[in-house]
Amino acid sequence: MSKQYDDMIYMERPVSKRHAPMSRIERAAQFSPFAALTGYDAAIRETQRQTEEKITLGEDCAALLDQKIQYLQQHAKEHLKVKVTYFVADSKKRGGTYLEQEGIFKRVDLDRKALIFTNQTEILLKDMIALDFLEKTDPAFS
Repeated sequence: MSKQYDDMIYMERPVSKRHAPMSRIERAAQFSPFAALTGYDAAIRETQRQTEEKITLGEDCAALLDQKIQYLQQHAKEHLKVKVTYFVADSKKRGGTYLEQEGIFKRVDLDRKALIFTNQTEILLKDMIALDFLEKTDPAFS
């Protein structure tokens, strides 16, 4: 082995006369990871995020959904509690997700073609795929 640097082993660490010593946190920050590609991690997460295709209801299911909506309109004064399953399109990629909304039915806005709850939540009729009554209703829908 080379003895070329043996004299340095016992030397004291140099201390700057101009700069105060760094704290451990400051020293560690010098070696923190460097993100060479800003936004790359977010892009990867967005690519991995799953979406669903919008379901197109068959004639029978669409007719049953229409009957349920008509029933709601006829019994609006009863303030029926319902659960609606509906599609929300994704703003960034093709497809979307299905959500459920529970609440008390208020009315159907025919101009905007939306079902409205008492808490002012609106769901477009074209996005609905299911409507369930959470209270007693006409036995035909049970």
